[in-house]
Amino acid sequence: MFETLSVEVEGALGRLTLSRPEKLNPLSVRTLEEIALAARHFDEETEAKVVIVSGAGRAFSAGADLASFSAAQDRSSHEVAEIGRRMADSLEAMRALTIARIQGWCIGGGFVLAAACDLRVAGENARFSIPEVDLGIPLTWGGIPRMVREIGPALTKELVLTCRPFDAAEACAMGFLNRVVPNESLEDEVEDLARSLVKKASHALFSTKRHVNAVTNEMVGTARSWSDADGLVAAFADDESAKARRDYLLSRTKAAKDTSV
Repeated sequence: MFETLSVEVEGALGRLTLSRPEKLNPLSVRTLEEIALAARHFDEETEAKVVIVSGAGRAFSAGADLASFSAAQDRSSHEVAEIGRRMADSLEAMRALTIARIQGWCIGGGFVLAAACDLRVAGENARFSIPEVDLGIPLTWGGIPRMVREIGPALTKELVLTCRPFDAAEACAMGFLNRVVPNESLEDEVEDLARSLVKKASHALFSTKRHVNAVTNEMVGTARSWSDADGLVAAFADDESAKARRDYLLSRTKAAKDTSV
C-alpha cells in the first residue's frame, strides 16, 4: 500500500515512518498522498490510540521534494499545490494522538508535518529551518496558522521571513517542542510516552484532543489556509521568485562542495 512510508500497528500503538533515509526523507507528491492515506488507514482500519510519526535515518525530513512537484505534469498546478495542505489536515484530523519524534534536520514542509502532530519530542541534535522565502515561495500547507498557533505571530514572522536555522533548545523555549532529550534516549523516551498514553481511556484521549483543537481553531483556524495553493502557484509563475529559487539552490550546492573539501 505504501512506497515511501512504513506503517505499523501494534495493538493501540501505531507508527508512521518516512522511509527514504538516503534522501533525508523528502516530502514528494507521492509521500504527501501516502501520509494522508495512512491517516485514514489508522482511523478506519485500526484501534490505534497513539501514532508515532518519525523519519528513518539521520533526519526527520528535508522538506518538500520540489522536483516531484514539477514532474507532476498530469495534474493542474493548483491541485498539486493543494496536496501538502490536505496531508497536514488529514494528519491533524486523525482520531489517534500523534507524537512527532524528531532527530536531525526538520526543514520546511517537514516542519509543517511536525506542527500537524499533537506532541513533539526532539533529540538534542535536531535542527530546524523554514527556507521557503529564500526559495521565492510562501510557506504554505497551512504552515502559517499552525506556527502562529504554536509559537505566536512575532516568532512566526521572524522565522519565516529570515529563514534562519534554529536548534532544539530554541524550538523548545519558544513552545514548539514538548521536550528535548539526549539523542541516544530519543527513541526510548518517545516509546515510553506513547505507551503511557495508550493505557488511558480512548474517550478521554480523543475528547481532550478534539477540545484543544476546537479552542485553538477559534483563535487561529487552519481552515483559513484554503488559499495557500494560489500563493504557491503564483510564486512558481513569478520570474523574481524563480531566480530566488535558483540562487538558493546554487548557494546550497556550493556550500555542500565547500564542506566536503
